[in-house]
Amino acid sequence: MSLPVITVAQMREWENATWASGQTEAEVIRRIGKHVAQYALKFTRAGDAILILAGKGNNGGDARAAVEFLKDRKTEILNITSPEGDFPKLQERLRQKIALIIDGLFGIGLNRPLDEHWIKLISAVNETKIPVLAIDVPSGFNCETGLAEGAAIEAAVTLTVGAPKKGMLAESAWPFVGRLEVLEDVGLVPCPLTSETKWTLPQDFENFPPRRPEASYKGSRGHLAIVAGSLGFHGASVLTARAAQRAQPGLITLFTDEPVYHVVAPQLQSVMVNVFQADTKYPEVSGATLIGPGLHAPGVAETLRKTLQRLWRNSPSPVVVDASALDWLVPHSLSREIIRVITPHPGEAGRLLNLTSKQVQADRPRVVRDLSRRFGNCWVVLKGHQTLVGNADSEIFVNSSGNPFLAQGGSGDVLSGYIAGLFAQPQLQADAAKTLRYAVWQHGRTADILQEKGRVWTVEDLVGELGNAH
Repeated sequence: MSLPVITVAQMREWENATWASGQTEAEVIRRIGKHVAQYALKFTRAGDAILILAGKGNNGGDARAAVEFLKDRKTEILNITSPEGDFPKLQERLRQKIALIIDGLFGIGLNRPLDEHWIKLISAVNETKIPVLAIDVPSGFNCETGLAEGAAIEAAVTLTVGAPKKGMLAESAWPFVGRLEVLEDVGLVPCPLTSETKWTLPQDFENFPPRRPEASYKGSRGHLAIVAGSLGFHGASVLTARAAQRAQPGLITLFTDEPVYHVVAPQLQSVMVNVFQADTKYPEVSGATLIGPGLHAPGVAETLRKTLQRLWRNSPSPVVVDASALDWLVPHSLSREIIRVITPHPGEAGRLLNLTSKQVQADRPRVVRDLSRRFGNCWVVLKGHQTLVGNADSEIFVNSSGNPFLAQGGSGDVLSGYIAGLFAQPQLQADAAKTLRYAVWQHGRTADILQEKGRVWTVEDLVGELGNAH
């Protein structure tokens, strides 16, 4: 169900297979135009002005095909055949009130630097700050290198055709690509391609999580132990526990630092709350353990470091490690039968591998594999824009949901709590990759739904809606 992340050459191979099947370019262009129009209608209101910039090739044809389906909008097509000669016309249009620009100037085949006239034209579009919907690729962007060819459209959303192109996932691509969406149903033959990197789709989670047996009881749904919270960071433990509740395990026990116990306990009703000690016994049978959120107070590491290392080596149940507890891990070989998960952001990943955040972001899939190998082939959730999920041997899955408003304190605590709440349930331990991918997608999709409602929202709102996305 998930899509391969492909090269331009592979996309051409896919297109050629489609034409050989008898499908026509004209029909595919019409379908792309219809999808583009549907997105444009979502981002605008009746009566809004939409400017379509259309180039000479098929990308321009896709843009022009959208007009038929843009009902109740003031739509104008500007065919750009000469960037120098058509620039004055563009300037005139850009001085008008425009709600959206549809970019159909260049396609994925661009692989050479643009001349000064194209750079001037594209820069003029970017300077307006008008939202841009790019078709297939932002014009001026090289899908192989992940870099602009002198200049590239800074799109709010890119609607790429068929499957993501590898350069679009590079950190250098993010300012140009914006939110990446894939147009799947455009008339291409079923994808004949594969790759080690996969793009997660909502359809991947049809009938997941699996239906619970009717005779379920709380003892059969797993017991999650959370070790979280310390003086000054007690909120992390509350957010984590509440997010775990949204996964609906049978039982949850939160172990927190003694100085914050009396602040944390009154905020949680169905979660059992205790104080952690160096000799605390954590539930391990048919459950899971999460250690890390909000454990920053002096002395906490000395109390918990050996406990974490023991659980990481010996627990038969899943162990999830987040936040400051990541620094307490030591390299260790592990049985491939047990589930171990770490959830670093780029800064934490860099500390674990002695890299800078910039080096981490430069090759995120490699970092996932290196972290996994270092800590016993564990599962890695490398957080951030387009969060990655994988281990040393698996395919790397790129999450497709989420938005910039997840960049709030506590968002990561919510994700780790939800992951652990799912893994506490024996039924969800059978396919660790799918459970992890689902948790990450659900977290991001919930944020998308909150954003689509057009209201200001907080991490507490995220917890309240988590698990309801479809």
